[in-house]
Amino acid sequence: MHCTPSTMSRLETCNSRWRQVLLPFLMSLFSAQIHYSVLEELDKGSFVGNIAKDLGLEPRELAERGARIVSRGRTQLFALNPISGSLVTVDRIDREELCAQSMPCLVSFNILVENNMKIYGVEIEIIDINDNFPRFRDEEVKVKINENAATGTRLALPFARDADVSVNSLQSYQLSPNIHFSLEEKSGDDGQKYPELVLEKPLDREKVAAHNLLLTALDGGDPILSSTMHIRVMVLDANDNAPLFSLPEYRVSVPENIPVGTRLLMLTATDPDEGINGELTYSFHNEDDKISKTFQLDSKLGEILTLQSLDYEESRFYLMEVIAQDGGALLASAKVLITVQDVNDNVPEVILTSRASSVSEDCPPGTIIALFSVHDGDSGENGEILCSIPRNLPFKLEKSVDNYYHLLTTKALDREEISNYNITVMVIDCGNPPLSTESYIYLNVADINDNPPIFPHTPYSTYILENNPRGISVLSVTAQDPDSGNNAKVTYSLAEDTFQGIPLSSYVSINSNTGVLYALDSFDYEQVKDLQLWVMASDNGDPPLSSNISLRLFVLDQNDNVPEILYPSIPTDGSTGVELAPRSAEPGYLVTKVVAVDRDSGQNAWLSYHLLKASEPGLFQVGLHTGEVRTARALLDRDALKQSLVVAVQDHGQPPLSATVTLTVAIADSIPDVLADLGSLEAPRDSQASDLTLYLVVAVAAVSCVFLAFVIVLLALRLRRWHASRLLQAAGGGLLGAPASASQFVGVDGVRAFLQTYSHEVSLTAGSRESHVIFPQPNYVDTLLSQESCGKSEPLLISEEINDNYIFSYLSIILGVK
Repeated sequence: MHCTPSTMSRLETCNSRWRQVLLPFLMSLFSAQIHYSVLEELDKGSFVGNIAKDLGLEPRELAERGARIVSRGRTQLFALNPISGSLVTVDRIDREELCAQSMPCLVSFNILVENNMKIYGVEIEIIDINDNFPRFRDEEVKVKINENAATGTRLALPFARDADVSVNSLQSYQLSPNIHFSLEEKSGDDGQKYPELVLEKPLDREKVAAHNLLLTALDGGDPILSSTMHIRVMVLDANDNAPLFSLPEYRVSVPENIPVGTRLLMLTATDPDEGINGELTYSFHNEDDKISKTFQLDSKLGEILTLQSLDYEESRFYLMEVIAQDGGALLASAKVLITVQDVNDNVPEVILTSRASSVSEDCPPGTIIALFSVHDGDSGENGEILCSIPRNLPFKLEKSVDNYYHLLTTKALDREEISNYNITVMVIDCGNPPLSTESYIYLNVADINDNPPIFPHTPYSTYILENNPRGISVLSVTAQDPDSGNNAKVTYSLAEDTFQGIPLSSYVSINSNTGVLYALDSFDYEQVKDLQLWVMASDNGDPPLSSNISLRLFVLDQNDNVPEILYPSIPTDGSTGVELAPRSAEPGYLVTKVVAVDRDSGQNAWLSYHLLKASEPGLFQVGLHTGEVRTARALLDRDALKQSLVVAVQDHGQPPLSATVTLTVAIADSIPDVLADLGSLEAPRDSQASDLTLYLVVAVAAVSCVFLAFVIVLLALRLRRWHASRLLQAAGGGLLGAPASASQFVGVDGVRAFLQTYSHEVSLTAGSRESHVIFPQPNYVDTLLSQESCGKSEPLLISEEINDNYIFSYLSIILGVK
């Protein structure tokens, strides 16, 4: 298939996108390690690998996602280059210092991507270069041999050490040409090459007392590196018997925690010669510094003792060679292998990498709380670690890569049950006895508003004597919210409801902070026998939660009362109050309300309202039970400015009692309109005198028809109410409370409280053709009267204290309405 440049560009873009999406997914799925190789001794900042590409990220995303290298307890050899997205060296790396003779030389660490708490393992192999010469410990060595030594006698020579490994390490030895000795190499179990001199021709001390040889050690690098050592072979006088060890190799295994100075083993060698030729001296042969610092060999007894503590984690075995030499320079050698046994002397460690200090109680299961790693310096079973947390917690541990663990939630948290957790992470190894350590992760559970306030009792009920003082406390309710802070701050309120058509807030109020219920008025048993309230408790959460409870207030009877009309009252100055109705009022517009109360109870206190007389029939209607005066139709230009209404209030006693009140309604949009219409009030009447007769004839006919229909409807209503009253008496002995309008008042002393609560607020402006009648909510602080005011009897007038009604008195004086 032939690919154009544009096709190749699209393919590269597609491959790049797949690498960004698929590679991180596969790496997180299989938790595979990223492997790189780098030569030792490279300059600082040398390129190691494109880590951003292998992580499926763009170079800039390394810094944006908080990628960083995490490793335990070692100097960091590598760093992330956030610009190029590559992994680079921090400084020159010496493989021999880092790994000694170990192969391969691997450096492992982890890369943490902070924003999603993902951990990726990285393994880098340090490749050896031939940068070390083979080196002998001494530049010159003396070797003694008896002149009667047989052909084939072998003399052990010091061996060379090469810090490099593999092909770059020591490969062979070369001996300078001579006729008496040849060179042979032996390979030990540890892979080291040991040179030996082999006697090829008998010696004659009298001819040659010393032989000078040159031993060369060569490695296999390119180029080959080498070093030399001078060997001086001293020919001794005859010593017939050489020492002999009881074993060619001594082995001993000791625990790493043995005390310093402990005798590990005793070497035994014998020599049948007598005198100085039979006296043996023991010494280490070709020991390195570690051997000489760790062990001591008694030259006379052949005992090996410890000079310092052993550490299995530092060195698991020690291989050494011991020589027994007699006075005649004959010697024997034996291998000694000291194996160090691991003991459980390292406590497991917990390293906290990342954690969340607080988590919301509505976090989903599986939310990561913390990321930590565990480590034990021991090996085998002593280094195997078990990690756990208490089972009764809503958390679990999930193992990640390289001994990393995630701490996750297993279910939804409930702050009201447990507000914080001190999670104990227990790590224990499998040693005998096992060692363990504990790490603590403190987690605070943040509150959410998930609990509504709760009332301890349900429902509430209480009693109060009628004629009670205004403002008296009736009952205290309390709700508890198990949340915290603003979510637990409870405020109380009464549900917006009405009793017999009047808001319950006219009767009682509740302190929003304490939940104390107050009576705003003096109750009358003949008017109100009980009140059914709903108290709502709301918290300040977002969104707020609430609950409500039913509260029943029973009024206990004390005495009887007689009914009376409260509003409108008859003014003492001879004027008549005026109600204002705008010309733009729609049918059903509330003009005013006739308020009457009957202090009796039961059927005698049932009140109904009727419109007996109106200057403009059909223009207004009165609510039968509410006493609200509303427009029955839209106002017309021909409707007179001043309208007079006679409203009758009648109870249902036997015989029925009634009272009437005359209302004056001014039709105008504002006070200036009222004043302007006063001057032209007579003129329209004169201009329409010619049509008055026709209107009267039509009105008489209409009234006759309406009257007949009214009589029929009235009879039907009477029968229906009589039947309903019989049913109510049979069911409960009569109604528990007064009717809609009557239930808002309590005696003569309650008039002032009602008028302040139900007063109309009228706004009349000179530049507007609309009037606004506002029914404000009651202000409980203002309407609670003192105990002294309860004993005063005031006339039922629109008080001068009601600022909104000043305008009606002023309008009545100007119009002279009676």
